[in-house]
Formats: sequence, structure tokens, C-alpha cells
Amino acid sequence: MKKIIRLVGLVALISAAPPALAAPIHAVLYKNPQCSCCEAYAAYLQKNGFDIDFKPTDDLTRISAKAGVPPDLEGCHTMFVDGYVVDGLVPVEIVKKLLSEHPAIVGIALPGMPQGAPGMSGNKAGPLKGRQY
Repeated sequence: MKKIIRLVGLVALISAAPPALAAPIHAVLYKNPQCSCCEAYAAYLQKNGFDIDFKPTDDLTRISAKAGVPPDLEGCHTMFVDGYVVDGLVPVEIVKKLLSEHPAIVGIALPGMPQGAPGMSGNKAGPLKGRQY
């Protein structure tokens, strides 16, 4: 009888559905073909649950402008994710907060290539200051 109970328990355990894994967050990232920090940033995002579709371009300024990124907020790449624009090396926690809260904005940006931002080497000199728009 104990063997039957163990067998039934084992069958139930094996047939139970595995816990659902979170689906990756799909994003399209436009970048300058020569920019290595964008690749490091994408690897950082991939480690944090993102599926990145790379789009190399030599016309990033036009893509950023068309997406509504103000010129003073342009970063080294422009990413489109879930209807939002993310420009520059924005930390993944901020991107995920944007996606979970769904504010009525076009996007967020961390302009330039500040040391300490994801994808950049070096120590962070101070708090990273990005903006929404």
C-alpha cells in the first residue's frame, strides 16, 4: 500500500505543471554599429529578462527625433519597448517600473554616456539623472 501511495505521489509531482516563467520583455534597440557600450547595455538587459532585437543604424538622430526624443535627451541608442521610448543607458529597474506603472508619457531618457550607467565602465561618480518626456 505504501508503494502505491508513493507511486501516486510521484506521478502527481511529475505531472504537475512547472511554475510559469516570466516571458521575456521584447524590445527593439536602434544603435550605432560601432558603439560597444550599446551591446554591453543590451547584454545587461538580456540578463534581466529582456529579449533584444538589434537594429544597427547610422541615422540614430533621425530615429530619436521621429520617436519624440528631445535633442538634449538623446543617448547613444534608442529603444522601443511596450509602446515607450527608452533613450540612453537607463537602469533596468527604471525601465521595469515604467512598464509596470504605464504612465502617460512618451518615454524616459538618460542622455549622453555617463560613467557608472549600465553598459559603461568605471565607477559611478554620482546619481544618474535621467528624465521622462
